[in-house]
Amino acid sequence: MKYAYFPGCSLRSTAREYDASFRAVCDKLGIELYEPKKWICCGSSFGHAFSKLLMISLPLQNLKLVEMMDLEEVVVPCASCFSRFKSAQSEVKSSPDLLEKVKKIIGKELTVDINVCHPLEIFSRTGILNETPKFIKRDISGLKVACYYGCLLTRPPKVMQFDECEYPQSMDKILQAFGIETIDWAYKTECCGAAFSLTRSDIVRKLSFEILKEAKQLGADAIAAACPLCHANLDMRQEEIEKEYGIEFKMPILYFTQLMGLGFGIPAHKLLLQKHMVSTDRILNNV
Repeated sequence: MKYAYFPGCSLRSTAREYDASFRAVCDKLGIELYEPKKWICCGSSFGHAFSKLLMISLPLQNLKLVEMMDLEEVVVPCASCFSRFKSAQSEVKSSPDLLEKVKKIIGKELTVDINVCHPLEIFSRTGILNETPKFIKRDISGLKVACYYGCLLTRPPKVMQFDECEYPQSMDKILQAFGIETIDWAYKTECCGAAFSLTRSDIVRKLSFEILKEAKQLGADAIAAACPLCHANLDMRQEEIEKEYGIEFKMPILYFTQLMGLGFGIPAHKLLLQKHMVSTDRILNNV
């Protein structure tokens, strides 16, 4: 199993624990990752503010690099990057004229047939899912986890073509393979406030509060995330939210790959569990 791997800017900085845990889990499962040389930012944070052409050209330039590696699939863990890649593909597939403009910018012929996939898609495929229990070295079946997908992974459904739009199950199935109890809740794809974290932190605190409150009321030991920005809002802002609303959560926010890594027996320090703002000791003490 070989994939091109686009870490994006977040997994090289604020979400290093996502990168480390994803690589470690892939290594356990025998999945080979090949990072394209000279990849560039996909433009998820700013591209649309300058021009539609720039917004589309940046991710497609990265897909050209994947094409040159003779690989058919690229795995993109960051939900924002994943969204940009899929959206750019959708745009040029529906507009031959736009595709020609992008080709001129990139300066090379371009195929848009590279399959862009998310780690959740890979790990939930039947072959890998069936093999997963064979690699489990640590019993984490006592955990009760709220699987939080965020608002970008499945929307818009015609573009993303990933899981069920309103009630996805891929993360649940993966963690259930480790014996984890995943809760049935209505906040799987609710927005946490996303990039408003810097400009309208009040909105982020309100939306993230609702997510944390629901998870706590349903008895979750932790929230499993699949998006660097979601993780940052729920983890980094949690102390602010507790002060504003007068409720103590102390809710660990882990990437789903970190939970997989724990189940595979990978040491906590290699999964960078010490990097979180909210302590993960409660999780480590229960497994």
